[in-house]
Amino acid sequence: MQTSYVFKRIGLFFVVLWGAATLNFIIPRLAPGDPVRERLYEMAAQGGYLQQGIEQMVKAYDQQFGLDQPLYIQYFRYLWDTLHLDFGYSLAQYPARVLPLILAALPWTIGLLAVSTLLAFAVGTILGALISWPKSPKFLQYLIGPLMTLSSIPYYLFGLILIYLFAISLKIFPLSGGYTIGSIPTFSLPFILDILHHAILPALSIILAAIGFWALGMRGMMVTTEGEDYMILAEAKGLKEGRIFFRYAVRNAILPQFTSLAIALGHVVSGSVLVEVVFGFPGIGTLLYKAISGSDYFVIYGVVFIVILAISLATLLIDLVYPLLDPRITYRSH
Repeated sequence: MQTSYVFKRIGLFFVVLWGAATLNFIIPRLAPGDPVRERLYEMAAQGGYLQQGIEQMVKAYDQQFGLDQPLYIQYFRYLWDTLHLDFGYSLAQYPARVLPLILAALPWTIGLLAVSTLLAFAVGTILGALISWPKSPKFLQYLIGPLMTLSSIPYYLFGLILIYLFAISLKIFPLSGGYTIGSIPTFSLPFILDILHHAILPALSIILAAIGFWALGMRGMMVTTEGEDYMILAEAKGLKEGRIFFRYAVRNAILPQFTSLAIALGHVVSGSVLVEVVFGFPGIGTLLYKAISGSDYFVIYGVVFIVILAISLATLLIDLVYPLLDPRITYRSH
């Protein structure tokens, strides 16, 4: 791989992060007035905080962000803080800071969505490859219709259906939460099993909704590879059917799937917001929903920046790894 291209892509990665941080700084300041102060006094009026606490919070924000200083100084201070992932204090959970809140919710989202996305990718990709393979069992063709239906149904609707069937009617799984209320989080087998018990329904809703997308995408790519010259040559050489299927058809058709997978894993950090809200799962999606509902601006800014960071990093990695997956791809200039 050409070294100059690698540095160019890394440079573009930091430019994207700078642009995201700049938008995070500019957009809130386009609103009239001071939304932070207005929100603080709104909570005080509702009886959520004492006046003394409000003044302490206002003072903390003034010191943290230099709100009494010129805009360009605020901007450079903001960039410096963002570089250190310092997003300030949460308005709704003061004096908690934003980064610890995100870090506390992140493992829940990654554990749920990363595993669900990878399972849906693996099952859907293999299923799509088998459906398009001419020598596969004919009954697999009847799965195209159901897969198209699954790909068009959103996650949260599956979640509601699963809750009704398995949590309300059959009472096999809990209605919501990441673990049983009153349990003390510990690294023990009973607590881990309790977490898995609570995660099955939200994970199943994500897998069912995503499996159709991966299967249909892989089926389309397999159809394009079956008429290629290297496939005809492999069959003419008398290679085994399994080797032609995996080494020639699947290996070449799966490359665009990896690109989609990298982007999907980047979106994992944002969480399937509605799925986590429906199931009350304590991940990034629920944190973002509560922040939006409570006008917790700095939590919103922090989550948005972390999401952009994750997507940009995933795109960078897949761009750099692509030549390793397919030797035909090169970034060298001719």
